[in-house]
Amino acid sequence: MKFFLDTASLEEIKHIHSIGILDGVTTNPSIIASNKKSFKEVISEICKITNGPVSAEVLTTEYDSMLKEAHTLSEIAENVVIKVPLIMDGIKLVSELTKRKIKTNVTLCFSSSQALLAAKVGATYISPFIGRIDDTGYNGLELIKDIKTIYTNYNFKTEILAASIRHPMHIKEVSLIGADVATLPYAVILNLVKHPLTDIGLEKFIEDSKKIIP
Repeated sequence: MKFFLDTASLEEIKHIHSIGILDGVTTNPSIIASNKKSFKEVISEICKITNGPVSAEVLTTEYDSMLKEAHTLSEIAENVVIKVPLIMDGIKLVSELTKRKIKTNVTLCFSSSQALLAAKVGATYISPFIGRIDDTGYNGLELIKDIKTIYTNYNFKTEILAASIRHPMHIKEVSLIGADVATLPYAVILNLVKHPLTDIGLEKFIEDSKKIIP
């Protein structure tokens, strides 16, 4: 499974990249808004840190304006992926960008029928928001399972990018289902390494190491 970091913090991206587990980065308008730099500047700086895919979202919802934005964003760096909302004009945009060999990430997916539409027009990634589905009282993991089955049935090449990840158990479950990518907040990535028995074992090792005769 590929790990994308869901952030616009250059320090967080540099840290995870230095560990060797960063495969890409996703951003969205809410994340970018928290940064004091311009949108293009942030995306450009992120692309200088990682060679992996960097999702940059269009900020309008009408086809012609989204198409202009998409081309402007795609010129920032070769690894920019155009993030598109799952609306009908968004599907039309993905269809056109696919013809132009521009990679896309279709976001705000909450149903398997939406995911089917995205795959039919050649989306590079589909982003089902499992945490937000969980918040409504439904099981977001069921959506990942359904999309995986549909994509396998028809040999779609669109990669399933599990989004709205809230905790390490989400990672375990989407990995078992077979999602291609998970995009994670910084804190969740840090929590993946944690386990109380690891802490206890490490404390014991450190204590015993003090008894070793050099």
